[in-house]
Amino acid sequence: MKLRSLTALSTALLFCSGLVFAANDASTRLGAAATAFKEVMGIPDKSIPQDLLNKAYCIVIVPDLKKGAFVIGAKYGKGFVSCRNKDGVGWSAPGSIRVEGGSFGLQIGATETDVFMLVMNARGMERLLSTKFTLGGDATAAAGPVGRSTQAETDAAMTAEILTWSRARGLFAGISLSGATLREDAEWNMELYGKPITNRLIVSGGAPAPASASALMTELNRFSSRK
Repeated sequence: MKLRSLTALSTALLFCSGLVFAANDASTRLGAAATAFKEVMGIPDKSIPQDLLNKAYCIVIVPDLKKGAFVIGAKYGKGFVSCRNKDGVGWSAPGSIRVEGGSFGLQIGATETDVFMLVMNARGMERLLSTKFTLGGDATAAAGPVGRSTQAETDAAMTAEILTWSRARGLFAGISLSGATLREDAEWNMELYGKPITNRLIVSGGAPAPASASALMTELNRFSSRK
């Protein structure tokens, strides 16, 4: 029995490791992020509320965040952050981030989920641009409302620094990611910009957006450009 338990645990660990190390290149993932955002915002009654998107300081999109295990639950994904330009109208070039988190419990199977986050104030933006922070720990986070929410729901959501949503199997809803850690991905920033560069410098206008980010920039500005 002990041998079987160890074998099962080893299998789970290998499974989780596979999730961690399986990642597409940055350019491909930028395209996936653009598609995910376009599809979510294409259904007004079931999308990120427009008023919240218009007020957001930054947005984080993580296409195909992976979650799954047999004995050990795990979350892992790579995505992008863009913040409002200094003029407050358009959006910055995207910086790269990693989302990591874990929980213990009986979890069978695996899912891939598109994750969206809105950073709603300057304090949340400052945390986002730090080297590493934890949702629900370093920054207050809450599941975001969907579609044409009531004013009460919107007011309640605005007390959080970061609002989070997910889309899995066609269903879009607010989700709690408390305990997940976000950190800058230096490797993908190097791949996209050809030099070591921080997310803080990228979103403050320190680098032009790469060509592979054009689709994402188009969708962000189409759905929420403060013109």
